Amino acid sequence: MNHFFLEFERPIVELENKIEEMRKYASVEGLDMSDELSRLEERAEEMRREIYSGLTPWQRVLVARHPKRPYTLDYIRLMMTDFVELHGDRWFGDDPAIVGGMARLDGEAVLVIGHQKGRDTKENIRRNWAMPRPEGYRKALRLMKLAAKFELPVISFIDTPAAYPGIEAEERGQAEAIARNLLEMSRLPTPIVVVVIGEGGSGGALGIGGGVGILMVENGWYSVIHPAS
Repeated sequence: MNHFFLEFERPIVELENKIEEMRKYASVEGLDMSDELSRLEERAEEMRREIYSGLTPWQRVLVARHPKRPYTLDYIRLMMTDFVELHGDRWFGDDPAIVGGMARLDGEAVLVIGHQKGRDTKENIRRNWAMPRPEGYRKALRLMKLAAKFELPVISFIDTPAAYPGIEAEERGQAEAIARNLLEMSRLPTPIVVVVIGEGGSGGALGIGGGVGILMVENGWYSVIHPAS
């Protein structure tokens, strides 16, 4: 069963749960209910298409934040090989809200960076709900300069509600770190491909979002002004 669903997904989940119950009942009783199950599965798929083809803008924001979506490390695991994560900004510390390192994509060496959310409360606290602090942006810039040094393309995955708005982040130069990244990315002598894989909020996204091209998955969003504002 799907233990998490958005409110507008409720009819789909209820029908899927009914299908699962019927499948278990048929197995226990030794009944052949394949035709009925096939009809219900087709109806669930049709219902899914109907609901997702008519989402409101806010519902798309909620889908972009869905905790079952793949995150940066999931894309790296599924798309790339030989990933070696690199840590720290060599100035203050490491920020788990942004991950990055060397990898291979279709056999070609690349440098990949991206926001990383957690799958549970404990991990979200450690990763600060993918809201980077200044050291996260400085780590990302350090890695992008490393990519330029070795003539590697950069792939940047965007998935953050915003930069961290805490006082300590401002004390360590949050605005300057984001502005510095925008400046350096604009003149970095290596291609940067940006992919919005979920939500792209405000300066939190812009800090690693400058590139030769920006791609976006379906039901993602990218905005200077947070949609909840």
